[in-house]
Formats: sequence, structure tokens, C-alpha cells
Amino acid sequence: MMEFLVVDAFLLALGALGLGMVLLIKGGAWTVDAAVYIARHFGVSPLLVGFTIVAFGTSLPELIVSINASFHDLPGIAVGNVIGSNIANILLVVGVTALFGTLSVTSKAINRDLIAMMIATIFLMAMLYHGVINQIVGIGMLGMLIAYTFWQYIMAKKGELPVEDIDEPEFKSMLLAVLFLIAGLIAISAGAEFLVRGARVSATIIGVPEDVIALSIIALGTSLPELSTCVIAALRKQTDIVLGNIIGSNVFNVMMIIGATAASRPILSESLAPQIISFDMWVTFGVSALFTAILLSYGKINKLIGGIFTIGYVSYMGALYVLYIG
Repeated sequence: MMEFLVVDAFLLALGALGLGMVLLIKGGAWTVDAAVYIARHFGVSPLLVGFTIVAFGTSLPELIVSINASFHDLPGIAVGNVIGSNIANILLVVGVTALFGTLSVTSKAINRDLIAMMIATIFLMAMLYHGVINQIVGIGMLGMLIAYTFWQYIMAKKGELPVEDIDEPEFKSMLLAVLFLIAGLIAISAGAEFLVRGARVSATIIGVPEDVIALSIIALGTSLPELSTCVIAALRKQTDIVLGNIIGSNVFNVMMIIGATAASRPILSESLAPQIISFDMWVTFGVSALFTAILLSYGKINKLIGGIFTIGYVSYMGALYVLYIG
């Protein structure tokens, strides 16, 4: 009887995975269309919309998972989710998206966002090595994120972030576009939730350790909104939405999610698996620095680089297995 229950639970988990994928794909399409329409309507660069609205929306799954984990006294899942998601965003999301079309830098304003991403990553490393991210630091991180986002908006209104000549999705009104944006964000959040729950149940049945779940399955699941949104945006030649979303999501993951988690309950490094600080955090820094260097010097991510990034992510998953399980 117990075996039948396990099989049923596994089948339900697979069903949740499938439903999650459908919601992510549909939600990604709605989000991209609505974001581009809003950007064009207000004369704001899609790069800014990708960095703010889309990045915030696609980071909601990480936020929900991390705060929930914090309240259940599981800081390893909260921090592992953020670190793993940032790695997945660059290696997997950028890698796979680049296979559908070259991601080119069209605005110098992206340089500021890349620098902000690196500063956020280095700050997180410093805090984890310091030993604690307390509530004051958490609140400060949220404040800095709000200030930077507002500054981005001011720069956009001054015309420093150009509006590219891109195809504008057709909506009958701004209200309809906003409703589709909200529906898209809800769909990708719900889709990620279904997918993560299905993945966690499947992993539990198979017998995968908690730390690996956070860094791999949960991180992968909560990065799928970025993947679906970016692939759809790439197919529609909206490169700035892609780059803005990835860079913005990584900044939001650190400053908003770690900030909000620490504001609710301090994060102690001693409560984390040692490998998270000694290995995974360094991988995050390394891939972030590589991504930044390529965009600043080469100005694009082509299919070759995308393939290398994708292979790199698969290799990282293999390293997790060896490090944590093997």
C-alpha cells in the first residue's frame, strides 16, 4: 500500500511540474508583451523595464521561497536559493537564450547595471564571510535597492536610457496592458511554485539532500520564470528586456531577497553548509565577473558563448553532486 502512495505522490509531482511549465511559458509571453507596451507608452527604455518590473516579477518565486524557508528556520535554503538562482540565471538562462539569438548590448546604460550586480555579489560574499547578515543590514540592503531603482528611473526620464525602435505589442488600452502584466507575473509566480513543489516532492522521494535541493532544483525552478521570459523576448528581438531582466534579477535576488530574509530573521553563516561559502559563492562571483567582462569588452553573447555557458551549468550540477553527495 505504501508503495502505491509513493507512486501516486510521484505522479502528482510530475503533474505539478507540467502545469508549472505551462504557466511559466504563458506568463512569460504576457509579461514581455505588456512590459514592452508600457515602456513604449511612457517613453522609457525596455532596459529599465526589464531591470525593474520584469526583474521584480521573475524574482518573486525566489522571494517567496526564501522568506518561507527563513520562517521555517532553513537559512540554507534561503541563501542557497539565491546563490543557485544567480548562477542559473547567467549560465543556464543566458546560455540557453543566446542559442535562440545573439544577445547584443545596445545601450551603454547597461554598464551601470553590470557594476551594480558585481557590487551586490561582492557585498553578499563579504557579509557571509563576516559571519552574519543582521536585520539592520537587511533593511539597509532594501533601502539601497529602492534608491538605485529610483535613480534608474530618473536617468530614464532624463533621456540617458534610449528607447529603441522595436515592435510594439498591440493592446487596446494601458489598463489592459497592466492587467496582462499582472496576470503574467502571477502566472510565472504560480508556475514556479507548482514546479518547485513538484520538484521538491520528487527529490524527497528519490532521496536528495536538502542543500543540493536548494542549490539545484529549487534554484533551477525559481529561475525558470527568467528563462521563459528571456527566451520569448529573444525570439521577439527584444535584447534589452533579456539583459535587463537577467542583471536586474541577480541584483534583486541579492538586495531584495537576502535583504528581506535578513530583515525578518538574521542569517548566520554558521547555520549554512560550509560548501555554500567555500565553493558556491565563489562560483557565483566567477560567473558574474565573466558575464560582466564579456559584455563590457565584447558587447554580446553569441551562440558559441551561450553553448559554453550551458555546458558550464551542467558541469556545475555535476560538481554539486560530487561535492555534496559523492
